[in-house]
Amino acid sequence: MIEQVCISETLLDSIKEVFETMIFMSVAKGEDQAATIEGDTFLGTITFKGEIEGCLGICFSDDCAKTVSANMLCIDDPAEVADEDLADAIGEVANMVMGSVKTRLQGDMPNLEISIPSVICGRVLKSNLGEATIKERLMVKIDQFDVELTFSCRTAGC
Repeated sequence: MIEQVCISETLLDSIKEVFETMIFMSVAKGEDQAATIEGDTFLGTITFKGEIEGCLGICFSDDCAKTVSANMLCIDDPAEVADEDLADAIGEVANMVMGSVKTRLQGDMPNLEISIPSVICGRVLKSNLGEATIKERLMVKIDQFDVELTFSCRTAGC
């Protein structure tokens, strides 16, 4: 089983890799780990199974989701991002971050299988696996935006 310290570092390294090399936005660990994202939000989730099973979630404010999507799609004005492109882009972010996490865990857990991502929008969205053995929450700052990452996992078959 992986430890929470390892998960936090893996999440931070993974989201930095994705955003700094593919979306061209800076990432830093959030100063206020108790912060919450207010207003309309987008939650991209992706599940995985293998030696462990669980869910990775990334929650963005509406403005952040539009900016991320615009950067991914090379659109100058985030307001011009179509709703269907917004959901696709956020799902792809979840997919890329989980792919980076999987690569980092590959040595200890070589058989992780990843689902397709899901995206929902609403207010006060949370990702929850239920009675997971490990739950990690990490607030990061992507450019000027707060973003919440969650990682929940348990030993497969529990």
